[in-house]
Amino acid sequence: MGLDRFFSIIAGYIDQYAVLPVLYHFGWMTWEELSFDWCLVCVYGMFAVIVTYAVCWPLEALFPVERWADKKAVFTDVIYTILSRVGVIPVVTFLIFYQLQTAFSGAIVDAGFIPPDLEMVFPFLFGHPVLTFLCYALILDFADYWRHRFSHTYRSWYALHALHHAQRQMSFWSDDRNHLLDEGISFLWFFTIGLAIGIPPLQFPLLILALRFVESMSHANIKLSFGPFEYLLVSPRFHRRHHATKAAGHHSCNYAAVFPIWDIIFRSADFSDVWLPTGDPKAAEVLHSGNYFEQQYWGLKMFVKALTRPRRKAKA
Repeated sequence: MGLDRFFSIIAGYIDQYAVLPVLYHFGWMTWEELSFDWCLVCVYGMFAVIVTYAVCWPLEALFPVERWADKKAVFTDVIYTILSRVGVIPVVTFLIFYQLQTAFSGAIVDAGFIPPDLEMVFPFLFGHPVLTFLCYALILDFADYWRHRFSHTYRSWYALHALHHAQRQMSFWSDDRNHLLDEGISFLWFFTIGLAIGIPPLQFPLLILALRFVESMSHANIKLSFGPFEYLLVSPRFHRRHHATKAAGHHSCNYAAVFPIWDIIFRSADFSDVWLPTGDPKAAEVLHSGNYFEQQYWGLKMFVKALTRPRRKAKA
């Protein structure tokens, strides 16, 4: 039995015995046609978490950069990961993307045009799903490079992103510790790109999960580099430079999430063989050690403050 079949069976059981009864009880059966896909997205998300844990936890135990006596801050990051990959966020992402892409494609067809499709622009991709998937990943990662770089450029945006950089105990759980508003901006960013290149609705969350597996590995507390392959794929050493205390804020480096080629092209790469402490010294302590709700509240507070604070006038 293939993994796809196995996942489909699990999703079918969850759909039949957990989701459909709830939809029926609340009179939401108009969503019945999508409920199985919701469950499948969540099953894939749980599988991604399990694989990430199975790969990264032993490596962190055997080859840690740092050892921590108190891991309370790491436990908070576990909540972020579950919500981001298995909980509400992936389901809402799939639902919104499906509905908007359906409406967008319908409007394009009604106007007498064919909806955008990557295989239409590059016919050689037709019949090669793995190559097409890789092209989607490259395009999304290129877009994410600039989203990430902009989040360090604008003061109000970094006020949200600082939550991600405040973690001094960076581990493979840390990738998903983001403010909900920052997650919303990321979704809109990826959604626009995904809509423009015609990513199928069910592939959209799966692409995000696949890319985030690499991102989880790059955040791991593992003293590991990929040697010459570090120029092809972001490693824990490469990304740790981005989270170093001296790189926090506006002047950072190594923005790429998966493929370092973007940092190389746009001159933001740093391949130094160093393992520096992580965190943002200017961030409030609550952003590091607070619980999930405290961090979300403080991040919103800092975002509003950054938006309303007048800009400093340049000195004559």
